[in-house]
Order: sequence, then C-alpha cells, then structure tokens
Amino acid sequence: MDKHLGKDIENLVAREAFLKDNCDKVEEKGYMKPYTPEELQQRKEELANASIEIAEIEQEAKEAAAHYKGKLKPLKETRARMVGDIKSKSEYVKELCYKFVDQEARETGYYNKEGDLIESRPATADELQTTLFGVIRNQDAAKTGTDN
Repeated sequence: MDKHLGKDIENLVAREAFLKDNCDKVEEKGYMKPYTPEELQQRKEELANASIEIAEIEQEAKEAAAHYKGKLKPLKETRARMVGDIKSKSEYVKELCYKFVDQEARETGYYNKEGDLIESRPATADELQTTLFGVIRNQDAAKTGTDN
C-alpha cells in the first residue's frame, strides 16, 4: 500500500471527498497523529508553562503545609500529654517536696505541699546519719505529754 493517497490534491475538502469516494468503508478509528514541527514546538512551550505553574503551586502548598504544621505541632503535643495524663490518671508536676528520714524504719519519704506522701524508699547510709533536725524531731516523737 502507498504511504500517501491524494496528496497531490491541494484543497483539503476535495482531498477528503476523493478519499471518501474511493474507499471501501468509512470507520471511526483512533490513532496517534504525529505533530508538525510547529505543533511540536507549541506543545513544548505549553508543557514548560504548565511545569512552571505546577512548581509555583507546589511551592505555595509546601509553605501552607509548613504553616499549618507549625500551628498543629503544639496542639498535638498538648493532646499527647493530656492523653497520657488521662491514661495514667495523674499528671507530671515539678514542685518543691519535703524529705523526711525515719531513722527507726530506715526509710526516706517525700511529701508535697499538701502533705501527701509522693515517694517512699529505703534510706541511704548518708541519710541515716543523724542531723540536728532529726534529733529534735525524734525527741519530740518520744515526748508523750504525760511524763515530760
């Protein structure tokens, strides 16, 4: 088969009429139609413009995502801390606590400002050495109020 038919007919309407009159059947068919050099150049320019616009939009999206990520981060940290606190039914606090060493029981206890025992452990050797406050406290404990 010839690669080209009716190319010698300059008028496109006349060429199409020639092809229609001489064919066996007219069918609708999909195929890849090659671009002319001008069409190819135009498509390349459209691709470049679309790529530039995509890059600009993606940059804006990154900036917006970073903005919202910055706003969400402290909220997510707060939520995680609160979930942990609710799960453990307590919260972590850092405050002044009062240490008491019981020489007889050989224990050390820490109390918060409300007077609640928050930690108890065996006393270390250094803690078992008597101090002036420990002596006074032990003397007060020994006083019953009847004999002293």
